[in-house]
Amino acid sequence: MTPTITDLQTAETETFPWGAIRWLCHDRIDPAAEQTLGIAYINPGQSNPLHFHPNCEELLYVLSGECEHTVGEAVFPLKAGMMLRIPPGVKHKALATGKAPLTVVISFSSGDRQTVLCAE
Repeated sequence: MTPTITDLQTAETETFPWGAIRWLCHDRIDPAAEQTLGIAYINPGQSNPLHFHPNCEELLYVLSGECEHTVGEAVFPLKAGMMLRIPPGVKHKALATGKAPLTVVISFSSGDRQTVLCAE
């Protein structure tokens, strides 16, 4: 068994109109990975799309910025230092409400994180 080492500076990055995700671990980086880990950035005033993960829970830890995170029908204000657990299959999205980008650590309980986008 060999450990996996990744570097945020050179990590695989997905860019979107609302921000970006830098992936540090998943089953395409390491086929033996049983978890997914990344850093997500959401631009001020922007939101990622409403979505859910059918095969895993998500832990989200706010490093910097502020957001209103919609989980199901509830809205939770989050700021740096706060963590949110989202159960599998629950629709959610984050709206960056501060003047600076929202930066969050996102962790999933599967190396093969699946995402389903929802109509709003």
